[in-house]
Amino acid sequence: MTDQTSSAMLDRLRAVEWAGDWDYAFERVMSRRVLMREYLRRAAQWAQAYSAESVWPFFDVTEFVDSDFRLSSEMASELEEFLSRVPGKALKRTCAGAVRMAELRAQRPASLPDLPDLYEPLVRFYERGGEFFRDNAGFLDLTGVLFRPGTLQGHLDTPRLSTLSDVMLDAVDAEGSISYYTAPGGGGPLLRRRELRDEWRDEVFSQDLHWEPTDLLPALEEDMKDAGWVPLDEMEAAELIGSAVPDNSR
Repeated sequence: MTDQTSSAMLDRLRAVEWAGDWDYAFERVMSRRVLMREYLRRAAQWAQAYSAESVWPFFDVTEFVDSDFRLSSEMASELEEFLSRVPGKALKRTCAGAVRMAELRAQRPASLPDLPDLYEPLVRFYERGGEFFRDNAGFLDLTGVLFRPGTLQGHLDTPRLSTLSDVMLDAVDAEGSISYYTAPGGGGPLLRRRELRDEWRDEVFSQDLHWEPTDLLPALEEDMKDAGWVPLDEMEAAELIGSAVPDNSR
């Protein structure tokens, strides 16, 4: 069972097209940004828990959780062979961490803290478009959008995601610059405005888990509050979408 757990993670990573189809990654840039933000939030929690702030954000946390932990010789060889084909140090470190964490969780679950799975958001990120790059200015290039990772402390306050379901991730992917809105207190529907080149489209997230056209939003941004709508961070919107997804789809 232990080998199946770490082998399954390694198989997922082997299936990633690291330098894959640009269009495929670009179409998923919104969900990839959400996944990267969730990874950075979780990485901040784990780094703080194990005094690993100096190596945040892209690190193998198992070295801090249990310095004596080792993979089996067979799995270590398979992992080393795989990593030789992975581009970039940050990607290599996190892929190694994901495989080693899967093994550690299976072997010694009691040694792990009550924190969310560290690597799952990043593995999902890789599966939805491959690698990322870090430029000389400190930005992360997520294929289609530049993202500044910010500080560890700042990410501790990022709204959390309780599910990483495909339904939620697909729902946040869309063309255009997106702004989200809902009623004060989050009791109303989730709305979004997609600004395209020469128009905008207003949509509401329906009970059928799809976006549908709506005329609920006023034309002007300054009229939103008076109309009873408040802006949401994309992470808050993703969490609202995720909360509407049935448990068996998460």
